[in-house]
Amino acid sequence: MRQAEVTVYLSHACHYCSMAQRLLDTKGVEFAAIVVDGDAGLWEVMEERSGRSTVPQIFIDGRPIGGYTDMLALDRKGTLDGLLFPDKHTSPRPVKETPHE
Repeated sequence: MRQAEVTVYLSHACHYCSMAQRLLDTKGVEFAAIVVDGDAGLWEVMEERSGRSTVPQIFIDGRPIGGYTDMLALDRKGTLDGLLFPDKHTSPRPVKETPHE
């Protein structure tokens, strides 16, 4: 099963960052953690990519989904797993029946 590419921009001093990592860990998701502590360049890249200036900022397959509370809302709505594991949560295509001759 394919897992989406997940990137988390975070700070070690951020409680929400820890909770975001823990949620992803409980789902067995591998992710790239980019620590922006003390690196203005990385922080700027995060802001440009996400349009936000707070951590964490989470990206799934390159799309920004927001921070921890945004990710938690997706999880509670039941849509997070489909983003993280798209192959597992795709519905099968209907089979087109062809008339027999």
